[in-house]
Amino acid sequence: MDKGVTTVAPSRRTVDAPTRVFHWLLALCFVGAYVTSEGERWRLVHVTLGYTMAGLLSWRVLWGLLGPRHARLGALWRKTQGVRNVLLSLRGGQALNGRQLQTVLMAVGVLALMSVIALTTASGYVVYQDWWGEAFEEVHEVMGNTLLSLVLAHVALVVGISVWRRQNQVTPMITGRTAGAGQDVVRHNQGWLAALMVVCVLAFWGWQWQSAPTAGGTGSGPAASQGHGGHHGHDHDDDDDED
Repeated sequence: MDKGVTTVAPSRRTVDAPTRVFHWLLALCFVGAYVTSEGERWRLVHVTLGYTMAGLLSWRVLWGLLGPRHARLGALWRKTQGVRNVLLSLRGGQALNGRQLQTVLMAVGVLALMSVIALTTASGYVVYQDWWGEAFEEVHEVMGNTLLSLVLAHVALVVGISVWRRQNQVTPMITGRTAGAGQDVVRHNQGWLAALMVVCVLAFWGWQWQSAPTAGGTGSGPAASQGHGGHHGHDHDDDDDED
């Protein structure tokens, strides 16, 4: 064999581009919304990121219902059915199947994250609309903190599995490929759809900034008409600076 020849390790595509973009946009929006959840100064940023999370979640539900088989929510739900087998193994004192436990925990975690994101963004919208006064602000804050706990648990699980299996579990969410021989789970990368998602998100952000009120309190668009330059978003809010 020639010394100059580089052997490429086999890999297979397991995650499509739209799912990867959804994952990282959602993570970015959550971090940004949590950091900007306090006070009035960053309210427009907080609300914009919260709305973006709600839009991304809506897209994921549609993708899970109408998208390719590997992205279907039904497949994710079926993975959670392994909870029963895990509990039976624990009850009977049997050794747990590591791969099955990983699959179950990841599936349950993803569904829990999606559910709490929905509750957090919905409660934030209720707070912004002031439909039930200040009573719902605490609910929104609890939802935001619950979401933070789930995100941290998800990160810890990914790190733990990476160490246990000695294989970086983040790589597939970056490259879309998993090390190892075999056929691609994802036949089509759908890069065009991922690019369209990014364009739509950036366009929405640009529209929000353009419609924000000026320093003098004037502006155009929905953000200006609401005052304070925005609305409450997905994470925990407080209204310490009421006018």
